Parts: sequence; C-alpha cells; structure tokens
Amino acid sequence: MIVTVTPNAALDVTYVVPALLPNGSHRVTSVRSRAGGKGINVARVLARQGIPVIATGLVGGPTGSLLDRDLAAARVVFHPYEVAAESRRTVTVVADGDATVFNEPGEPVTAAEWAGFRGHLAGLLADARLVVLSGSLPPGLGFDAYADLVRVARAHGCRTVLDTSGDALLAGIAAGADVVKPNAVELFEATGESDPVAAAQALRRAGAGAVVASLGPDGMVAVTADGCWRARPDRRISGNPTGAGDAGVAALAAGLVAGNPWPDLIREAVAWSAAAVAAPLAGDIDEGTRDELRAGVNVEELDAASRN
Repeated sequence: MIVTVTPNAALDVTYVVPALLPNGSHRVTSVRSRAGGKGINVARVLARQGIPVIATGLVGGPTGSLLDRDLAAARVVFHPYEVAAESRRTVTVVADGDATVFNEPGEPVTAAEWAGFRGHLAGLLADARLVVLSGSLPPGLGFDAYADLVRVARAHGCRTVLDTSGDALLAGIAAGADVVKPNAVELFEATGESDPVAAAQALRRAGAGAVVASLGPDGMVAVTADGCWRARPDRRISGNPTGAGDAGVAALAAGLVAGNPWPDLIREAVAWSAAAVAAPLAGDIDEGTRDELRAGVNVEELDAASRN
C-alpha cells in the first residue's frame, strides 16, 4: 500500500483557450474541474494503474466536499481530514500547447488541526510501505511540517518520497526523507548550485537518502547510494505539463515498493512524466505514449565521482 499526503489539496480548474493574450478577453472552449494538489495527482495516477493507494490531505468547506465527490467518482480511495477553512482552487489556462497556472495559497491551518492530522495519518499507515508527501504547505504551518510527517512515517516503518521546495524541503531532508524529487529551480534555490548533479550531491550530504531531480523535457537525474544516472526521453512531447512531475513521483513510488533497481526506476519516471504531458489533465497519463517512450528513454550511468 502507498499513502499519498496533500496538505494543501485543491480543486483544479482547467480552461482551454485558442490563445492567451495579456490584457485581453478570452472565450474559453472547454472547462474541466477535478480534485487536485500534487499528492492527489500522484494517487490518481497510481490508482489508474491498479496500484493500491490511499490519498489523504486537509480539506474544508463546500470545495472540500467537491474534492471528496470527485475522487469517489474516480474510484480513488480518499480519507481526508476535515478542517474549518475552505479548500483552495487552482486555475490552469492551456493555450497553444502551453499552460499558465494560478495557484491560490490556501487558508490557514491551526496547530490543533495539524496535530489532529498527524494522528489521522498515523492511523492510515498500518498496511502502508511508502508515504508520498507532496506539494506546498498551507498558511499557518511551519516550514518543518513535512519533517513532522517524515518522522510519523518512519515511526511506522514506511519509506518516504518528498516532493516540495524551499525550507520545507530542507527540513524534510534533515528529518531523514528517503527520496526527494525537486525540479531544477527548486534544486538551485535549495543549494545555490546550478549543476543538477552537484546540487543533488549537496542534498544527499544534507541527509537525503536519494535525490531525483526532474529537468523538464531534459529528463531526470538520480543521485543515490547505489549510483548516479541521467535519463533523457528521445523526443519532446507537447501538451499540458501540469502534473508531469506528479506522474514521475507516482512511477518512483510504484517502483520503490516493487523493489526495482534505480536505472529502471528513473526510466519509468521519465516515461510516465512525459506521458502526463500528452494527457489533458493533471493526474492522468497517456498510456500509449508512455509505452512508446519507455523504450526510447536513454539511461546513462555517470562516473563514480558523481555519487559522492
């Protein structure tokens, strides 16, 4: 069983327009709404692949009820923790194959609600082997909130995959996160290193068990105790990149639970991530694209110095 955690869950609203014009009026050609937030996207991908998963997170108000109903309709097992504040919304505008995203910050969470959620999460971990911790933290929580959850997971014998940024990322690493998955910008912000391999090495020295850095269309780099690899797709996929990183995290989580070796893990993560770009909404992957891309992902082992 995999458990995904989304502290700042959202209702994702996607608009499709022919073109995005600053200061202009737009006629929207289609609108879609669905439960979102990074951990929920991960759970949706895993569930559609038939992998046992439970999603949880903080939800509140009428928007929170919409999240619950949407995930029930999608047959994603969802055990949310209810808080007083209204759940946030995000808006993605897709035009000409590119996406512009507007992320609301969310409403504040109280210390008592967070303590309750930690207990709620602990109650979901009896049959879990891995916990995915994903996304931003809502206002009201300290930067060490994910570190709290890493410790809860470790206390229950679960490995952790952490996908966040800034001080929350660094605190989670210090708490012993097993795998972290920053993107290139988040890597630079956390380390000041422009080279992704050097930056990943720095995060490993800070305490991360393994670092998988997503580099957009250039693929991924994995720096682990077992070695260091760079994986690149053989072509660029156009579409909606929102949720591509979440699909990559889903592939990593599935592969870690299965005990797959790192070259296979990163190949799958790149293929799933690119296949998410070909799907219209975050939380989906185009399985045909994934299967075609898998064979074309080039995985290169880097020299031994890159492992240090």
